[in-house]
Amino acid sequence: MPIRRLPETLVNQIAAGEVVERPASAVKELIENALDAGARRVDVSLRDGGKALIAVTDDGCGMTREELELAVERHATSKLPDDDLVHIRHLGFRGEALPSIAAVARVTLTSRQSGADEAWALVVEGGKQQKPKPAALDRGTRVEIRDLFFATPARLKFLKQSRTETGYTLDIVKRLAMANPSVAFSLEEDGRDHLRLPAGQGDFFDQRLKRLSAIMGREFGENALPIEAEREGIRLSGFIGLPTLNRSTSQLQYLFVNGRPVRDKLLYGAVRGAYRDFLAHDRHPLLALFLDIPPDEVDVNVHPMKAEVRFRDQGVVRGLIVSACRHALAEAGHRASTTVAEGALGAFRREQPGNYAGSYRGSALPRGLSDRGFDYQAPLSGLAGEPLAPDGSARSIDGAPEEPSGPATDFPLGAARAQLHETYIVAQTADGIVIVDQHAAHERLVYERMKEQMAGAGVARQILLIPEVVELEQEDARRLADRAEELAALGLVLEAFGSGAVVVREVPALLGKLDVQGLVRDLADELSEMDQALALTERLGEVCGTMACHGSVRAGRRLAAEEMNALLRQMEATPHSGQCNHGRPTYVELKLADIEKLFGRR
Repeated sequence: MPIRRLPETLVNQIAAGEVVERPASAVKELIENALDAGARRVDVSLRDGGKALIAVTDDGCGMTREELELAVERHATSKLPDDDLVHIRHLGFRGEALPSIAAVARVTLTSRQSGADEAWALVVEGGKQQKPKPAALDRGTRVEIRDLFFATPARLKFLKQSRTETGYTLDIVKRLAMANPSVAFSLEEDGRDHLRLPAGQGDFFDQRLKRLSAIMGREFGENALPIEAEREGIRLSGFIGLPTLNRSTSQLQYLFVNGRPVRDKLLYGAVRGAYRDFLAHDRHPLLALFLDIPPDEVDVNVHPMKAEVRFRDQGVVRGLIVSACRHALAEAGHRASTTVAEGALGAFRREQPGNYAGSYRGSALPRGLSDRGFDYQAPLSGLAGEPLAPDGSARSIDGAPEEPSGPATDFPLGAARAQLHETYIVAQTADGIVIVDQHAAHERLVYERMKEQMAGAGVARQILLIPEVVELEQEDARRLADRAEELAALGLVLEAFGSGAVVVREVPALLGKLDVQGLVRDLADELSEMDQALALTERLGEVCGTMACHGSVRAGRRLAAEEMNALLRQMEATPHSGQCNHGRPTYVELKLADIEKLFGRR
């Protein structure tokens, strides 16, 4: 067959297949055009999930009659004034959105340029353009898309139910609204509001947190840690959630590059690396991170819908994200999210008999420990942080702080009053109570101590008086022997002992008396699931976590009052002690006011 030039209408329909996948794709392109036009308000209206009607109205700069006709031609744009594809400073720049949409739908564009006497409307049906006509519009631009994909029925068959398509559109609008907190957004379908966000006022950082809270939920706003970091001209800002505020999926992780919502494997991998010490592998933190990078350091033209980007120096970007997130988590100290107390109160209320439960559902929920807690960390910064002796002796640890001049309950985690079921420590604070899981809390303390020693001179070791032989499967024994040098750096000295056993000669000193057999077998299981190409130092979290678990105060062990208070003081002085190594809370704080409400005293 001879080579021929395709008709313009067919070319646009092919382009539409790349740019306009579903109604949400069209909404994204139109909102980006509105933001590029300087809009301060964007309203989206849908019918039948966007299949029957999509209407996007903005108050931007608008277009003249001539620009309106030009806007529906391929590769016509106002966003590349210097024809420079390197320094791209707008969300849209290829000039494909409007002509691609107009090729597969019935489109009406109405626009009025700022200061113009009248508005103009242009109708395009399946790529066939009519003449512009005068129209009524106060300001800005309104784009109406009817019967999406009527010109390409095959694509229409692949759309989901209206409810599902609306969900995709809602996600797009939310992402763009997060990146632009000073712009008001609304989304309605068939007369029902799905989203209504007013324009933010005041400081931009405050605007952003309020906008994120409105979209991601009040819980995120109450438990968000600010991020502000810069490296080699790349700036990272935003908010990340405390580890104890987590989900089973990564749906509430939002990433932006130069104001553009993206889904980038590099960025998600950096987030996983930052939270590796604090969350189980199947749990995900909540966050919204905004990366501002020089345009010539990032390529945004690698994906038809601009959903992915490519960085010139991926290592710098990843390192910036990991270090900034870890620094913020360290600054949070022993804070746990307010959702921990909220969950506890919710469980209590569900158990209330009679009419009491319904009386308290609207009560204010606690906000966690007060910021005054951070003041107590400074005096304790010199505390050695040695773990409690796990041999059951009723002694306080060496270097435990003296009693403060004021009441012990003034400490953030209060004063120990009781131990329940030889597992939970109950402490009294100035305005409530704290319940601590002694095993989970001490596991975190031992883990942080191991990391500190690893970063210094190495983990201190203790020679066993009688070396212990551990019998294993032959493959497990070989795997441990192959990693003997790396395990020695973590304080565990062992060597092969025949074909199906290893002999342990030294263990980490800070683990005290421990079950060597159980520790070695657990490490063997851990190593069997690891990538053999990775060094143990790269999987420090898993290995140290296993060791810390075996060296921790076990549930079921009775503690003396001195030991319980020493544990509380160590928690206050240790970063990340609000959650164990798997992201579960180590303590729950209940305010006195909320306890009184549970009993109907308020």
